[in-house]
Amino acid sequence: MDRTSYFVAIAFFGMINGLFNQTWLLFALLHMQILAPALLFGSVPLTLMFSSLMVSTATIILAGIPAAIYEHVVGLKDDSNDVSMWIWLAGTALLTLPAIGNFFQIGL
Repeated sequence: MDRTSYFVAIAFFGMINGLFNQTWLLFALLHMQILAPALLFGSVPLTLMFSSLMVSTATIILAGIPAAIYEHVVGLKDDSNDVSMWIWLAGTALLTLPAIGNFFQIGL
């Protein structure tokens, strides 16, 4: 599979988790409102969108950790191979599992 396809699929799973995972989204929203209320001018919709972006980014970063450990153990120096991309994609899909039900119920 092409590397672009991996990146699109990883970004898609991250987006689904950021938009539809109510637990982590609520957690990020509450912390954003408490820790940085003036950052987004006190606007709840802007804070909600920023919290969704934070959850999406955290999903992609956390899912990349096992792939990075694999690359370190194997000793890859230059670029990721198909195995590490599959690990990253599978990790993102696993982290998105709690949000999949909401995604199918609400729809995109």
